[in-house]
Amino acid sequence: IILIKILNRPISIKHRPFIIAEMSANHNQSLSNALKIIDKAKQAGVDAIKIQTYTPDTLTIKSSRKEFTITDKSSIWYNQNLYNLYKKAYTPWDWHQKIFDYSKKKGLICFSSPFDLSAVEVLKKLNCPAYKIASPEITHIPLIEKIASTKKPIILSLGLSSIKDTELALKTIKKKGNLKVAILQCVASYPAEINEQNLLAIKELIKKYKILVGLSDHTLGYISPITSIALGAKIIEKHFNIK
Repeated sequence: IILIKILNRPISIKHRPFIIAEMSANHNQSLSNALKIIDKAKQAGVDAIKIQTYTPDTLTIKSSRKEFTITDKSSIWYNQNLYNLYKKAYTPWDWHQKIFDYSKKKGLICFSSPFDLSAVEVLKKLNCPAYKIASPEITHIPLIEKIASTKKPIILSLGLSSIKDTELALKTIKKKGNLKVAILQCVASYPAEINEQNLLAIKELIKKYKILVGLSDHTLGYISPITSIALGAKIIEKHFNIK
Protein backbone atom coordinates (compact mmCIF):
# COMPACT_ATOMS: atom_id res chain seq x y z
CA ILE A 1 0.00 0.00 0.00
CA ILE A 2 1.54 3.27 -1.20
CA LEU A 3 2.34 5.95 1.39
CA ILE A 4 0.68 9.31 0.73
CA LYS A 5 2.21 12.55 1.95
CA ILE A 6 0.13 15.73 2.25
CA LEU A 7 2.59 18.55 2.86
CA ASN A 8 4.76 17.18 5.69
CA ARG A 9 2.17 14.71 7.00
CA PRO A 10 2.66 11.06 5.94
CA ILE A 11 -0.41 8.82 5.73
CA SER A 12 0.30 5.10 5.75
CA ILE A 13 -0.47 1.87 7.58
CA LYS A 14 2.46 2.70 9.89
CA HIS A 15 1.25 6.16 10.94
CA ARG A 16 -1.62 7.25 13.15
CA PRO A 17 -4.87 8.02 11.27
CA PHE A 18 -5.13 11.30 9.40
CA ILE A 19 -8.05 13.27 10.91
CA ILE A 20 -9.95 15.76 8.76
CA ALA A 21 -12.46 18.31 10.08
CA GLU A 22 -14.96 18.96 7.29
CA MET A 23 -16.16 22.55 7.54
CA SER A 24 -18.69 22.22 4.72
CA ALA A 25 -21.41 24.89 5.11
CA ASN A 26 -21.05 25.14 8.88
CA HIS A 27 -19.70 28.69 8.70
CA ASN A 28 -23.25 29.86 7.87
CA GLN A 29 -21.93 32.48 5.45
CA SER A 30 -19.70 34.08 8.10
CA LEU A 31 -15.94 34.26 7.62
CA SER A 32 -15.59 34.92 11.34
CA ASN A 33 -17.37 31.64 12.05
CA ALA A 34 -15.12 29.85 9.56
CA LEU A 35 -12.01 31.04 11.41
CA LYS A 36 -13.53 30.05 14.78
CA ILE A 37 -14.18 26.56 13.40
CA ILE A 38 -10.49 26.34 12.49
CA ASP A 39 -9.54 27.43 16.04
CA LYS A 40 -11.76 24.76 17.61
CA ALA A 41 -10.59 22.09 15.17
CA LYS A 42 -7.00 22.85 16.15
CA GLN A 43 -7.94 22.50 19.84
CA ALA A 44 -9.60 19.16 19.05
CA GLY A 45 -6.33 17.87 17.62
CA VAL A 46 -7.20 17.30 13.96
CA ASP A 47 -4.63 17.23 11.18
CA ALA A 48 -6.57 19.07 8.50
CA ILE A 49 -9.45 21.35 7.62
CA LYS A 50 -11.44 20.64 4.47
CA ILE A 51 -13.68 23.08 2.67
CA GLN A 52 -15.77 22.86 -0.50
CA THR A 53 -15.15 24.91 -3.63
CA TYR A 54 -18.22 25.73 -5.69
CA THR A 55 -20.81 28.45 -6.23
CA PRO A 56 -24.55 28.01 -6.77
CA ASP A 57 -24.03 28.76 -10.46
CA THR A 58 -21.33 26.12 -10.90
CA LEU A 59 -23.52 23.42 -9.33
CA THR A 60 -27.02 24.04 -10.64
CA ILE A 61 -29.29 26.52 -12.38
CA LYS A 62 -31.64 29.04 -10.85
CA SER A 63 -34.98 27.32 -11.34
CA SER A 64 -38.09 26.76 -9.24
CA ARG A 65 -39.14 23.66 -11.19
CA LYS A 66 -39.74 20.54 -9.14
CA GLU A 67 -36.61 18.91 -10.61
CA PHE A 68 -34.60 21.52 -8.70
CA THR A 69 -36.42 21.08 -5.40
CA ILE A 70 -35.76 18.42 -2.75
CA THR A 71 -38.83 16.19 -2.66
CA ASP A 72 -37.70 13.58 -0.14
CA LYS A 73 -39.97 14.13 2.85
CA SER A 74 -37.45 12.49 5.18
CA SER A 75 -34.75 15.02 4.22
CA ILE A 76 -33.92 17.90 6.54
CA TRP A 77 -33.96 20.04 3.36
CA TYR A 78 -37.39 18.87 2.21
CA ASN A 79 -39.13 21.27 -0.18
CA GLN A 80 -36.13 23.56 -0.46
CA ASN A 81 -34.80 24.87 -3.75
CA LEU A 82 -31.33 23.65 -4.70
CA TYR A 83 -30.01 27.00 -5.93
CA ASN A 84 -31.07 28.75 -2.73
CA LEU A 85 -29.60 25.97 -0.59
CA TYR A 86 -26.23 26.20 -2.34
CA LYS A 87 -26.33 29.99 -2.01
CA LYS A 88 -26.61 29.58 1.76
CA ALA A 89 -24.01 26.81 1.90
CA TYR A 90 -21.15 27.77 -0.39
CA THR A 91 -17.79 29.09 0.74
CA PRO A 92 -17.13 32.31 -1.23
CA TRP A 93 -14.05 31.97 -3.38
CA ASP A 94 -12.58 35.21 -2.03
CA TRP A 95 -12.50 33.59 1.45
CA HIS A 96 -10.32 30.72 0.30
CA GLN A 97 -6.96 32.47 0.62
CA LYS A 98 -7.83 33.68 4.13
CA ILE A 99 -8.97 30.21 5.20
CA PHE A 100 -5.87 28.54 3.75
CA ASP A 101 -3.57 31.13 5.36
CA TYR A 102 -5.28 30.98 8.75
CA SER A 103 -5.19 27.17 8.78
CA LYS A 104 -1.47 27.26 8.01
CA LYS A 105 -0.92 29.79 10.80
CA LYS A 106 -2.65 27.35 13.18
CA GLY A 107 -0.53 24.45 11.99
CA LEU A 108 -3.32 22.71 10.09
CA ILE A 109 -3.37 21.43 6.52
CA CYS A 110 -6.17 22.97 4.45
CA PHE A 111 -7.52 21.43 1.26
CA SER A 112 -10.81 21.26 -0.61
CA SER A 113 -13.37 19.39 -2.69
CA PRO A 114 -13.77 21.12 -6.07
CA PHE A 115 -17.05 20.46 -7.85
CA ASP A 116 -16.21 21.70 -11.35
CA LEU A 117 -13.23 22.52 -13.56
CA SER A 118 -13.14 26.22 -12.69
CA ALA A 119 -12.93 25.33 -8.98
CA VAL A 120 -9.78 23.29 -9.67
CA GLU A 121 -8.20 26.38 -11.25
CA VAL A 122 -9.03 28.42 -8.14
CA LEU A 123 -7.40 25.79 -5.92
CA LYS A 124 -4.34 25.39 -8.13
CA LYS A 125 -3.61 29.11 -7.65
CA LEU A 126 -3.72 28.51 -3.88
CA ASN A 127 -1.32 25.56 -4.24
CA CYS A 128 -3.92 23.28 -2.69
CA PRO A 129 -1.88 20.35 -1.24
CA ALA A 130 -4.52 17.65 -1.85
CA TYR A 131 -7.95 17.19 -3.36
CA LYS A 132 -11.08 15.41 -2.18
CA ILE A 133 -13.44 14.11 -4.83
CA ALA A 134 -16.93 14.14 -3.35
CA SER A 135 -18.99 11.07 -4.13
CA PRO A 136 -21.57 12.91 -6.33
CA GLU A 137 -18.66 13.77 -8.66
CA ILE A 138 -17.26 10.23 -8.93
CA THR A 139 -18.61 9.92 -12.49
CA HIS A 140 -17.42 13.42 -13.49
CA ILE A 141 -14.49 12.09 -15.48
CA PRO A 142 -13.23 15.45 -16.85
CA LEU A 143 -13.06 16.75 -13.27
CA ILE A 144 -11.23 13.63 -12.06
CA GLU A 145 -8.77 13.89 -14.96
CA LYS A 146 -8.04 17.54 -14.19
CA ILE A 147 -7.52 16.84 -10.49
CA ALA A 148 -5.33 13.81 -11.20
CA SER A 149 -3.20 15.89 -13.56
CA THR A 150 -2.17 18.15 -10.67
CA LYS A 151 -0.25 15.12 -9.32
CA LYS A 152 -1.41 16.04 -5.82
CA PRO A 153 -2.83 13.40 -3.42
CA ILE A 154 -6.48 12.51 -4.00
CA ILE A 155 -9.04 11.31 -1.47
CA LEU A 156 -12.04 9.72 -3.16
CA SER A 157 -15.37 9.30 -1.37
CA LEU A 158 -17.52 6.29 -2.27
CA GLY A 159 -20.83 7.40 -0.75
CA LEU A 160 -22.84 7.35 -3.98
CA SER A 161 -20.66 5.09 -6.08
CA SER A 162 -21.09 1.61 -7.47
CA ILE A 163 -18.12 -0.75 -7.84
CA LYS A 164 -18.08 0.16 -11.55
CA ASP A 165 -17.95 3.89 -10.71
CA THR A 166 -15.15 3.36 -8.21
CA GLU A 167 -13.04 1.33 -10.60
CA LEU A 168 -13.49 3.82 -13.44
CA ALA A 169 -12.46 6.71 -11.17
CA LEU A 170 -9.37 4.85 -9.94
CA LYS A 171 -8.45 3.85 -13.50
CA THR A 172 -8.84 7.48 -14.64
CA ILE A 173 -6.55 8.73 -11.87
CA LYS A 174 -3.94 6.05 -12.56
CA LYS A 175 -4.02 6.79 -16.31
CA LYS A 176 -2.90 10.33 -15.52
CA GLY A 177 0.12 8.92 -13.69
CA ASN A 178 -1.15 9.74 -10.23
CA LEU A 179 -0.79 6.89 -7.72
CA LYS A 180 -1.34 9.04 -4.63
CA VAL A 181 -4.95 8.08 -3.96
CA ALA A 182 -7.02 6.91 -1.00
CA ILE A 183 -10.68 5.95 -0.82
CA LEU A 184 -13.26 6.52 1.90
CA GLN A 185 -16.16 4.29 2.86
CA CYS A 186 -19.16 6.59 3.19
CA VAL A 187 -22.93 6.56 3.60
CA ALA A 188 -24.47 9.56 1.87
CA SER A 189 -27.17 10.51 4.35
CA TYR A 190 -27.15 13.38 6.84
CA PRO A 191 -27.04 12.47 9.64
CA ALA A 192 -26.39 8.82 8.89
CA GLU A 193 -27.66 6.09 11.19
CA ILE A 194 -24.96 3.97 12.80
CA ASN A 195 -26.60 0.75 11.63
CA GLU A 196 -26.23 1.89 8.01
CA GLN A 197 -22.45 2.24 8.07
CA ASN A 198 -21.32 -1.18 6.77
CA LEU A 199 -17.89 -0.61 8.30
CA LEU A 200 -16.76 -4.12 7.40
CA ALA A 201 -16.55 -2.79 3.84
CA ILE A 202 -13.30 -1.09 4.93
CA LYS A 203 -11.54 -4.45 5.22
CA GLU A 204 -12.93 -5.53 1.84
CA LEU A 205 -11.83 -2.29 0.16
CA ILE A 206 -8.29 -2.67 1.52
CA LYS A 207 -8.17 -6.25 0.27
CA LYS A 208 -9.67 -5.45 -3.15
CA TYR A 209 -7.80 -2.25 -4.09
CA LYS A 210 -4.63 -2.45 -1.97
CA ILE A 211 -4.65 1.29 -1.29
CA LEU A 212 -5.23 3.42 1.79
CA VAL A 213 -8.84 3.32 2.98
CA GLY A 214 -10.65 5.54 5.44
CA LEU A 215 -14.10 6.69 6.53
CA SER A 216 -16.11 9.76 5.64
CA ASP A 217 -18.38 9.75 8.65
CA HIS A 218 -21.82 11.37 8.73
CA THR A 219 -22.99 9.78 11.99
CA LEU A 220 -23.40 11.57 15.29
CA GLY A 221 -20.84 10.61 17.91
CA TYR A 222 -17.56 8.74 17.78
CA ILE A 223 -18.42 5.03 17.61
CA SER A 224 -18.14 4.73 13.81
CA PRO A 225 -14.73 6.40 13.42
CA ILE A 226 -13.18 4.48 16.33
CA THR A 227 -14.54 1.20 15.02
CA SER A 228 -13.35 1.98 11.49
CA ILE A 229 -9.79 2.55 12.76
CA ALA A 230 -9.86 -0.89 14.36
CA LEU A 231 -10.83 -2.25 10.93
CA GLY A 232 -7.91 -0.57 9.18
CA ALA A 233 -9.09 2.96 8.34
CA LYS A 234 -6.16 5.40 8.09
CA ILE A 235 -8.17 8.54 7.24
CA ILE A 236 -11.17 9.87 9.18
CA GLU A 237 -13.23 12.75 7.81
CA LYS A 238 -15.99 14.10 10.02
CA HIS A 239 -18.21 17.15 9.71
CA PHE A 240 -17.16 19.68 12.34
CA ASN A 241 -18.98 22.65 13.84
CA ILE A 242 -19.00 24.88 16.88
CA LYS A 243 -21.92 25.51 19.23
